[in-house]
Amino acid sequence: MNSPAAWINADLHCHSRVSDGTLEPEALAARAQANGVDLWALTDHDEISGQQRARTAALALGLPYLSGAEISVTFAGVTVHIVGLGFDPDHPALLQGLANTRDGRIHRAQAMADGLAKAGIADAYEGALTYAGNPELISRTHFARYLVELGYCASTHEVFRKYLVEGKPGYVEHRWARLGDAVQWITQAGGIAVIAHPGRYKFSVNAEYALFTEFKAHGGRGVEVITGSHTPADFIKYADAAIEFDLLASRGSDFHSPEESRVDLGTLPALPARLTPVWEALRDRVQRPG
Repeated sequence: MNSPAAWINADLHCHSRVSDGTLEPEALAARAQANGVDLWALTDHDEISGQQRARTAALALGLPYLSGAEISVTFAGVTVHIVGLGFDPDHPALLQGLANTRDGRIHRAQAMADGLAKAGIADAYEGALTYAGNPELISRTHFARYLVELGYCASTHEVFRKYLVEGKPGYVEHRWARLGDAVQWITQAGGIAVIAHPGRYKFSVNAEYALFTEFKAHGGRGVEVITGSHTPADFIKYADAAIEFDLLASRGSDFHSPEESRVDLGTLPALPARLTPVWEALRDRVQRPG
């Protein structure tokens, strides 16, 4: 039998228009509350400017809230995402680290547009900007939505496969923050660092072991076990990893859009009973109504 804590319908990974989602923070809060979420966090990419709006909207709806962000890092030549939860959103080291991480996005986007232009797709940068609520956070997702609008592909997932992954015209390699730096920013701000959707990275067994080992050595404390891009086999694999590395388990839909996301807010299965949920270690950081 799952412990009561494991049955909490916590959704601790989603995105608003502040990064690459399509809904405003207030709309996400309303959707989470309507879908029965008991504890919510907005985790925009490399940005926390939506936190106050998300927190205010959630608490007005009676929905407990945790601060959150998803930080891009480069590990073994691969982009890996680290979710921070329960941190102080005004902490100077975190704010500066996120600002530094965002700096390279515009140059990368312009290089992506150059590559797409060579493939016959003109003005992709300007088109992607129309989808970006925050130009500093322009991303591959915004390009994907623009190419769907132009009719090049039927879905954003198809755009990624045909244009935006390694070896395709719009792919541009980018070096993000270092793993240890991102974990340090989060922990210095009083939060807990979590490896986001580890099943997405397609590391070798040795590289994945190195990721978990180094993450733990830097002070990382959690891993997403139940998340929108994980399969049932991934649920089991990363539950085992959480136990092997003595990590807390997190749960989040990685919701971006009603039209694009595989999983809606609040609709994931519960964490396995054998795991310790990350929110048990964040009880004093949860912001509650009233």
